[in-house]
Amino acid sequence: MNSTPRSVIPWQVTGNHWLALPCIHPADGALHALGVLHRGARAAVEFSGGPDFLAGGGPPLLRPSVRINGVHRALGEHGLAWERAMSWLPTFTCAIDALMVRGTLFAPYGRDADIAGAVYALSFENRAGDEVTIDLALEGVLGHRQLRVRTARPADDAHRIAVGDDGVVVLEGSAQPGLAALAVAADAEARVEIVPGDSPRFSLHRELRVAAGARASAAFYIAAGPERDGAEATVAVMRRRGWSELLTITRDALMELEQTVGHDGIDRLINRNLLFAYFYGVGRALDDAHFYLVRSRAPWNGRGITTRDWDALAWTLPAIQLADSTLARELLVRACELHGYAPGNGVHYLDGTLFEPGFSLEGVASFAIATDRYIRETGDDQIVDEPAVADTLYASWDDLSVRRDEHVPLYSTEVTPSGAPAAHPFTLHGNAAVAQALDVLKRTLDEDSAREVEDPEAVRAAVRRHFSIEDDGKVLFASSIDLAGNSSVAGDPESSPYWLPLYDAVERFDSVYRRTVRGLGAEPHALAEQCARLLGPDAPAVLQWLRRAPLDNGVAGEIVDSEGRVVANGGDAALAGLLAWSTWYAIHALGVRP
Repeated sequence: MNSTPRSVIPWQVTGNHWLALPCIHPADGALHALGVLHRGARAAVEFSGGPDFLAGGGPPLLRPSVRINGVHRALGEHGLAWERAMSWLPTFTCAIDALMVRGTLFAPYGRDADIAGAVYALSFENRAGDEVTIDLALEGVLGHRQLRVRTARPADDAHRIAVGDDGVVVLEGSAQPGLAALAVAADAEARVEIVPGDSPRFSLHRELRVAAGARASAAFYIAAGPERDGAEATVAVMRRRGWSELLTITRDALMELEQTVGHDGIDRLINRNLLFAYFYGVGRALDDAHFYLVRSRAPWNGRGITTRDWDALAWTLPAIQLADSTLARELLVRACELHGYAPGNGVHYLDGTLFEPGFSLEGVASFAIATDRYIRETGDDQIVDEPAVADTLYASWDDLSVRRDEHVPLYSTEVTPSGAPAAHPFTLHGNAAVAQALDVLKRTLDEDSAREVEDPEAVRAAVRRHFSIEDDGKVLFASSIDLAGNSSVAGDPESSPYWLPLYDAVERFDSVYRRTVRGLGAEPHALAEQCARLLGPDAPAVLQWLRRAPLDNGVAGEIVDSEGRVVANGGDAALAGLLAWSTWYAIHALGVRP
């Protein structure tokens, strides 16, 4: 497992499909890092004030600064009170003497706001008896740029800040052609200051006069492009549309994504993780504007900008489908285009290039299962006519057929969904998933091909017969077997026996199933297994545990302690999707009461 410790700072996080803004400091509202995806580099390209940005060290990339009547005042000198509008837009308020300050950092999203940019908006309310003069500045340092797949590689060219047209500040590297550039501009005329050097600095200054009892506001626009001209063009569009209109569109679009189960605490858990999966498990590459599924865009997650078919189609996609079936369709087709040539063959870079080989039954099965789920929930059965989807379903059957045992209708795997080697070649979870995939393939392949597809009920019967073992006089399911009498009850937490009812392998109240899951223990340290337990007999207790779990500042992480704090691989966007969907499913489909 590629594991990193959880982030030491409870960052405020936001972004859209173009820009990830993962490191907004809660103490002063400074943005320490900004990331974009780049298909040509097969990586995230990240800008920051210094290489130690994850720990909050070094200067920030961007920070608002204020002078009131000529005196510098720190925004966070008395603390910032944070709220998260629509579960995704970080907003703070603070008081500086009689001046009330409200700040919002957001990345525009929605129809007519699909922009590779972000906005830092601040408003001031003067509750004093006299007019105040405010010098509002956005200050920045470009001290570090890096490419990251799973680990960071610093850019080896010089950092450069320059002034473009109309008072726009451009941040880029000196090498040509570059991978990405940023453009920063104020919403009105501003004074620009540049300090060159190895870590160049800049500041944009707006002057505001706020009468007694009055309010005033200002905003700064941040845009990204594959090179400086594109970034400047994007920032000009943002200026033209105005930050207030962009914020309104964004809020309205986010509202349409929200889910509810009728319980405020659970709603917050679902929507926080759903939106994290929506924007950090899916991104648009700056250099081709196409969508890509990744494990996580959060820079403190060790799985990084790679993905497995199972993670993308069984974890991320169901959550996105809850909120946005149109995007879910596009992503399913996109996954088939990029990965369908060799389904389940291992870990991939964002563009489908193989990163780490390792055949997984679940990976192959995930394409058929995801297609069937999409059809059932949307009624759009014409998706199977998409050439990429059709080709992938046929390829899935071809790959499965060569994995069938010569004598028994069971299928072998090389690795489990997490990528760990299987203890024995035939796994319980993998064959349960295959049986459901075969159900789908029998209904979706052409008539002649469907006749060749294995009877899924024969697979389920073989699962029941061959995976049932005796332990201390009681029958339970083994996690893996070799069909030669050897078996193991220890399994991969990402392929827990708790999931068996989801694939119609057993009923939730089956005695062997319940006996098996009772033996797994009450406090798993893998959050994926806690999600699986929502389908089992102790689902109400798990739901209560999740309500109280701190997670990674409210977001899913791979490894947790007994209280639900993430201790490794936080900011896991694919797992956030699984958490959001499984919680929603337990309540809406299984009737578990929060």
